[in-house]
Amino acid sequence: MKATELKIKRRMRRKHVIRDRVVGTGERPRLTIFRSIKNLYAQIIDDEKGVTLCEASSRSKDLQKGIPSGGNIAAAKAVGVALAERAKAKSIDKVCFDRNGYRYHGRVKALADAAREAGLKF
Repeated sequence: MKATELKIKRRMRRKHVIRDRVVGTGERPRLTIFRSIKNLYAQIIDDEKGVTLCEASSRSKDLQKGIPSGGNIAAAKAVGVALAERAKAKSIDKVCFDRNGYRYHGRVKALADAAREAGLKF
């Protein structure tokens, strides 16, 4: 087994443990993230209805203008702020955070901190 396959397998194991505990409801939806090498994506999901309420990513047109690279901490902060603003526009103020198996540091932590500073509570 290659090192990258092992890394992905470990992340998937962590992801399933987290998803067993974290469930988004109508009054407290789930904020989940996906992190690739070049970009960062975040969604707020209502698991009871199975719908995405709002999303933000470093690939969106309005965020690409302000950030030179989509895969760094500055981009993560911009995505966190944009997601919090979109959530507030839909009157969502409380979420539960699903880090999707990623360790809570670097870009994941920057996105979470920026969303908290912009007004989301989790």
